[in-house]
Amino acid sequence: MKTCIAGLVAMCALGLASPPASGPATQAASAPAERNVAVERTSQGELAIQPINHSAIGFEFKGRQYYVDPAGEAAWDKMPKADAIFITHEHGDHLSPKVIDQIKKEGAVVYANAASVKKAGFGQVIDVGEKKQVLDITVEAVPAYNLSPDRQQYHPKDRKDNGYVLTFGDKRVYVAGDTEGTPEMKALKDIAIAFLPINLPYTMEPKDAAEAARAFKPKVLYPYHQGKSDPAEVKRLLADVKDIEVRVLALP
Repeated sequence: MKTCIAGLVAMCALGLASPPASGPATQAASAPAERNVAVERTSQGELAIQPINHSAIGFEFKGRQYYVDPAGEAAWDKMPKADAIFITHEHGDHLSPKVIDQIKKEGAVVYANAASVKKAGFGQVIDVGEKKQVLDITVEAVPAYNLSPDRQQYHPKDRKDNGYVLTFGDKRVYVAGDTEGTPEMKALKDIAIAFLPINLPYTMEPKDAAEAARAFKPKVLYPYHQGKSDPAEVKRLLADVKDIEVRVLALP
């Protein structure tokens, strides 16, 4: 039996996950439930992190399951059931009521920006600037929007899409959602782990993600929402910054 923390036992029993001592384990991109589980130590126990696909990320902390933007193709029937779900914005690759219904436990809480709650017909609104205690973590909604004139049609600032800072013990995890390198992003403090999008034309290119990371200096950076961009380019651009570990994963 592979070594597991509590909420991943079922996946491990199926041979689906093997959390490494440090850094993620990467398997074939064709099997999204089988890859990329990393375990981080926090002041309140272990945090398991699993980038699942293009936009979806799963977290396990104190035996509870938290998801950001569960949508798209994945082996959802093999994923641990969600205690809490956070949606960044209304686009179909981030908001999928069908997937949410499939993975949530009875009584699970769903938080999203106002446009997503309206579109889905369920969930609780969390607005930019709000901070809430959700089960064993705190969550803060932060701005996510496009800066470039030719991209503002995708994620306009006045729609108030969310990114999230999730705090697990003493570890602050930033999930940017669909955004460019905004002033609010660059002003973030004490981020242990960050997920920054790198695909054009919807978000930003690798050089802009690297520039933003230089500003707020996460200890670990996952380039995600990749599209046709190469996440290894972010690693190359930050090769001289020894305090940022860039984890290069192929996320379908």
